This record gives sequence, structure tokens and C-alpha cells, in this order.
Amino acid sequence: MPGNRDLSFEATSRFGKAGDIKLHYNEAGEGDVLVMLHGGGPGATSWSNFKQNLPALSERFRVLLVDQPEFGLSDKPEIEEQFLTYSARAVRNLLDELGIEKAHFVGNSLGGGASLRFALDYPDRAGRLVLMGPGGAFAPVLSPAPSEGLKLLFGFLQPPGPTREKLEAFVRIMVYDQSIVTPELIEERYKAATDPATLRGMQNFMKVAVGSTPEQVREGELWREIDRIEHPTLMTWGRDDRVLPLDGAFFALHQMPNARLHVFPRCGHWAQLEHRQEFDRLVIDFLTQPLD
Repeated sequence: MPGNRDLSFEATSRFGKAGDIKLHYNEAGEGDVLVMLHGGGPGATSWSNFKQNLPALSERFRVLLVDQPEFGLSDKPEIEEQFLTYSARAVRNLLDELGIEKAHFVGNSLGGGASLRFALDYPDRAGRLVLMGPGGAFAPVLSPAPSEGLKLLFGFLQPPGPTREKLEAFVRIMVYDQSIVTPELIEERYKAATDPATLRGMQNFMKVAVGSTPEQVREGELWREIDRIEHPTLMTWGRDDRVLPLDGAFFALHQMPNARLHVFPRCGHWAQLEHRQEFDRLVIDFLTQPLD
């Protein structure tokens, strides 16, 4: 029975070859493939971002919670090219290895940017897209840049280095409902973020997150290209997002020919957590129902 499924981390954990690197992912469910890609915060993985959504979504899809390169248990190579380009190709290589021709994507923040880059570079391999505050597509209209949340992200590795206080400040800015930020959550994320391998990956990621050359910087500015994405797209945004504020959504909405926008009230950057049930229903309906 579905209720007896073992959806623990250990039962769903997998590794797959992705070109010349190895990616970790958690897999559950059957049906159309749904790739879910996490954000770029300290200690982030797709399991930490989406484990609460796995029970509902895996009832309808074959869900792959993929750790992007440099994150989680995936390999942490030193890379020279723009991160989103590298990550999208790694995900494509993983799908090739698994014999998957096409997949829907759910991407949070950095994962939203990687999903968009995947759709741009491999348009025939992407189905529908669900993006939560997608990085790269965000072009602030009224809000200052960098945002509060991005300043905290970029400052995490700065001297004197990672601290529990820095991690807690970053996590608190992710959510509207501060009761979500429990000592257990802080401890879990801090332990993950300060693991030596994870820190090495974070350092590698930071070097290429924005880009080290003018060409790479432009490559990461997906807002320059998203008018080419014709895939059906649902953008979700927290009204109170302090990482990628809501005003940036309207530029993307204007540029993307087949996009629609859902705004969650009393919600920060983690809509999939703060409004889990509504988020799950939106994703299932959008990915399964005919579009007018």
C-alpha cells in the first residue's frame, strides 16, 4: 500500500554517473519523471529542500531529488565554467545514464536557475517547469541588489568563516514563520554546512556562482534569454521573500511567453515548506492537468 512505502533517506538514496562526475539523488514513485533541484544555501540538498513534499509528489510521479554538483553527496569538482551551465549538463548526463528522455522540473532558487538553463540548453528534454524564486531569472525592479538574503549567503564563508550564528541568520531570512526555525533545524543545517567536503564544494560553487569573467556573468543572467523558453511554466513566489523579492517576478512573467505566477501570502523563500499542502496541490495539478 502507498502508506507503507519507505520514503526514508536511506531507502531512497542513489548514485548515478553524470559524465565524468557522480551525482547523488533520492528516488521514489512511478510515472512521469519529476526532477527536483535545490537552492544554493549552506548545507542545502534536494533532500533537505523537498523531503516534506516527497510523500505527495511520489504518489503521482517518479521523483528524483538531485543534489547538484558541489552539494550534498554529489561530487565536488573544481569547475571553471558558469555554474548553471555546468549543473544543467550534469543533470542531462544523469538522465542519459538513467535512460530518461524527458522530465518535468521543480527548482528552488539556484535550482530554478539550473532548471531554466536546462530548458534553454536542452529544450526537447524538458517538460513543464515549476520555479520557486528562480535564480538567474530574477531582475529586481524596485528592490535593492544584492538582497538581504544574498548578502548573508555571500558572507557565510567570509572571515572569520562559517559560524552557527551566520547559519541561523541565513535560515531565519528564508522563512516568514519564524517558528519553523527550530534548534534541531539549525543544528542539522550547521552540521551539514560545516562538513569538510561540503565546505570544499561551497567554496568551489562560490567561485563560479556568478561567473569569473564578463562572459560568464552574462551567461548566468538568464533574464537575458528567458524569452526563448516556451515550456509551460509555473512560477511560485513568497510575498515576503527577502532573498529574491517579489518585484523581480514581474520581469520574468513579462518575458516568458508561457509563464504564470502564483504568490503565497505570509511566505518567504521556502514556499514548498511554509505552504506545503498548497504547494503540492499546485505542482500536481499544473503537471498533470491540460492547460487552456
